Amino acid sequence: PFSVLMGLTIIRLFVLYHDHQHGTILRGSWLANGIMTVFGLLTLNPPSVWKRSHQHHHVNNSKGFGMNAGSFPLMTVDGFAKASAWEKRGYVVQRHPLTIACGYVTVFLVGMCIAPFIANPRRHTDAALSILCHGLLLLWVGFHDLDDLWLAAVLPCAIASALGAYLFYAQHNIPGIRLRTGADWDYVSAALHSSSYSRMNWLMQWFTGNIGYHHVHHLNSHIPFYRLPAAMSAFTELQSPATTSLKVRDIAACLRLKLWDPVSDRLVPWPRHDVQQVAIELPVITSEGAELNVKAA
Repeated sequence: PFSVLMGLTIIRLFVLYHDHQHGTILRGSWLANGIMTVFGLLTLNPPSVWKRSHQHHHVNNSKGFGMNAGSFPLMTVDGFAKASAWEKRGYVVQRHPLTIACGYVTVFLVGMCIAPFIANPRRHTDAALSILCHGLLLLWVGFHDLDDLWLAAVLPCAIASALGAYLFYAQHNIPGIRLRTGADWDYVSAALHSSSYSRMNWLMQWFTGNIGYHHVHHLNSHIPFYRLPAAMSAFTELQSPATTSLKVRDIAACLRLKLWDPVSDRLVPWPRHDVQQVAIELPVITSEGAELNVKAA
């Protein structure tokens, strides 16, 4: 139970880190800068990588398809059908529920540290430093007792990372969102219609720092986390977002969404080839006994 509590506390602290990186809270405080930098390094969220990818995500929220820095990739139905086998495998892996559940390794260790450092060691030196600091923390915690390592470090980090990775996913991958690209894209519409609102009870709202009010955050990232509910209540335009929750059925509904279908203008699951529409000729006998050929799917 305390491992779970510690994991949720890491989420709460991460929201403070998130807002500080936006320049929303504690701006200009050298003490806060130091504390937040240490927190980012210890939790596999190196400041250079987080700031660069997250700012890019805000400016380009749901602007296009394919790879998306700071979020999960998204392909159209047609784009996926035309992709190579290697591209399809990579896409399937990145959006797989196990990838989200194992976010400690997949999203944070690999995605936030190893991959950026390999891509640009000079720009992301702190990514290597983050791996070193996190490793030393694990070593220190588990030095005398492996139970301490498991219960006080690995399990809390795994819980925080899994929930954090899912929240990243659900912020832009839920039933009811609308995506516009090219000339049809604009910042306000992307914030209000391509970002979600997650209903939570008061306790989870506290632990997640109101990050469920994600459409409001995307509209203006300088609204501090503790003012997001008031902002949503104050403006009618903010009160009709695509909505989800942390209930099992809503999580399952979000995880089933894999591709964007421009025809139906919605996110859809993987295509089922065994139920593809195929026109076949079927003989039908009318009441007069005449045979008609009709096309059926």
